[in-house]
This record gives sequence, C-alpha cells and structure tokens, in this order.
Amino acid sequence: GDRYLQMGMLTTAKEKLEIAEKIDSGNSNIQNGLAALYEQMKLYSEAKKHYQKAVALDDGNFGAKNNYGRFLCENGDYDSGIKLLNEALRFPLNNRRWFAYTNIGLCELMKGKLKEAEFNFRNALQINKNYAPALFEMQKISYHAAKYMSARAFLQRYLAVSKHNAETLWYAVQTERALGDIKTAEGYKNKLLSLFPVSKEAQQLRLE
Repeated sequence: GDRYLQMGMLTTAKEKLEIAEKIDSGNSNIQNGLAALYEQMKLYSEAKKHYQKAVALDDGNFGAKNNYGRFLCENGDYDSGIKLLNEALRFPLNNRRWFAYTNIGLCELMKGKLKEAEFNFRNALQINKNYAPALFEMQKISYHAAKYMSARAFLQRYLAVSKHNAETLWYAVQTERALGDIKTAEGYKNKLLSLFPVSKEAQQLRLE
C-alpha cells in the first residue's frame, strides 16, 4: 500500500492499506500510511484521525510524528506541530533527522520566524548536505537576505541532486539579475517560459 502511494496510485494504495488495516488495525505504520493516503486525497479530517491513531499506538514511531507534525503545521496548528516534530527529532533511533529539522524550519517560516527557520534548515544540511528541500529553502532565504552569491551556491547544490521547478528558476532569474549576469538570467527566464509556461512564475515574467 505504501509503495502504491509513493507511485501516486491512490486507488490501489487505498485498497491495499484498507486490507492491511483489517488484518492489523493496531499497527501504527498502517495507520500512518492511511493518514498519508487520506492527506493526498485531501480528506483532511480522516487524515488527522489516522495520524492521531498512529501516534497513540506507538509513541516511538518517529516517522508518524514527523508526518503528523508537518500536517499540523500545514493546517495552522504550529505549536502542536513543532512539539511533535521535536519529539521525532529527539528519538534516539531516528537516523533521518533532516526530515524533522526541515519540517520544523518550514513551520517556523509559516510563523514568520525567519532566523529560527534558517537555523533548522542549516541543521538539516549538516546531517544531509544533499537534501533538496532544505537546499531550496536556503536558496530563497539567501535571496531575500540579499546574499546573492549564497543563493547562487545553494541553487547549484540543489541542481546537483534535483531538477528545476518553476520556483527555483524564478529565483535563479532574480538572483542572476541582482548579480549583474543578465545573459545567465535570460537563459533561466527562457527555460522557465519553455518548461513551465502556465506557472504563476512564468506569468510574472511576462508582465515585466
């Protein structure tokens, strides 16, 4: 079920996870999988119910706490979300702590706490220097702080492990313009208009 969910095959994932729940409804990982499924289906009340079950069934399920904490932050319950994410972070067996650090950083951004957000993104990258979501956030933070060389460097690190999206290209255009490299900026602009023609970022560039 989890694998089908990762592949975006929601109908099949739902079928398999519901069978798994019938066999072992007290399994925290199954409840976590169902919660992630319902979240993708935008059935948020169902997702919340299953995340709560997953955490209640196994207090040591740091994966479920990470997912539920992120979910709470994205739905405006920042303090509860950060509390759960910190619990996931402190769990001794959590060998993927960059996920929790990045999610805490995103939650802090939602609260408007830029310094705290940057602190957590940098912690994530100290553990996993190639984690694309944290690199992307640092690209944006560096740009808005007028640290354009840093923004360029974070983008280069990001592109070593991931592909451009409309937002990375938009920031790339703005960064190169700020650095005075108009030719490179135009190249990024043309790539954005070509690859993501209907994105809001492309529309912004057309309005210039």
